[in-house]
Amino acid sequence: MTERKGKRKLTTQEAIAGYIAISPWILGFIIFTGGPIIASFIFSFCEYPIVQSPKYIGLENYREIFGDELFWKSLKVTSYYALGAVPLHLIIGLLLSVLMNQKVKGINLFRTMYYTPAVVSGVAVAILWRWIFNPDFGVLNYLLRLIGIKGPAWLGDTNWVIPAFIVMSLWAVGGSMIIYLAGLQGIPTQLYEAAKIDGASVLQQFFSITIPMMSPVILFNLVMGIIGSFQIFTQAYVMTGGGPMNASLFYVLYLYRNAFLYFKMGYGSALAWILFIIVLVFTLLIFKSSPMWVYYEGELKGR
Repeated sequence: MTERKGKRKLTTQEAIAGYIAISPWILGFIIFTGGPIIASFIFSFCEYPIVQSPKYIGLENYREIFGDELFWKSLKVTSYYALGAVPLHLIIGLLLSVLMNQKVKGINLFRTMYYTPAVVSGVAVAILWRWIFNPDFGVLNYLLRLIGIKGPAWLGDTNWVIPAFIVMSLWAVGGSMIIYLAGLQGIPTQLYEAAKIDGASVLQQFFSITIPMMSPVILFNLVMGIIGSFQIFTQAYVMTGGGPMNASLFYVLYLYRNAFLYFKMGYGSALAWILFIIVLVFTLLIFKSSPMWVYYEGELKGR
């Protein structure tokens, strides 16, 4: 009995020590994350012009949002961007990781070169690409003129501004590439050796071994890509401000305008919760479909 009490006391002491060790994170989460989340949910049911106390108005913010043309415009713009950027990131990131997984001299240098842009400040990247897309003296249109093509206005053209943002997003493809690379290095080499013995070509090995074994990593990058694409803000804020003619009015930029420029914090909070629901629905749908195409070792596909 005494021995049991001693073990319980030791376990309790270890638990207390553990909670004390993580208490800074717990307090930080409650104060800087959990608190604002709860507050924004409450504000979404209020009229809150920031300089005055919030006033409860029920579901009025949500009713106003669904009748707001700019809400639907920002949702359309963001969806258009996501449909273009996410698949490109998945495909190019995977192909780059395959190249970076080759055993050649100096491969670590190339890995670093491709990954470094992913950690550069968003504002610095936006300023750089604003110069690249400049229709008069930008690098991109200069290169196009060398081959006899007149480049578009890019950020000043309603038809080209979102494709320009999609192209710019590939600057940070090194982030997903590194994750793919880690997954590739976890694939047993025996699978490729057996495939070679059976006479499988490189392309057959890629689609029959690499893709299935990498499907959990593809799932992760797909979910993170969708979440990131719906949260794009810095690039649009710095480069276009939502123009021209609201053609680059991304959802979070519109949210920012309402909350911090128009001082409609309640309306902005409602927009934030709608965004949360949209992302949650897409994420759940992806996870629901994952048993049909994601392979986990030791499990039957589709189970």
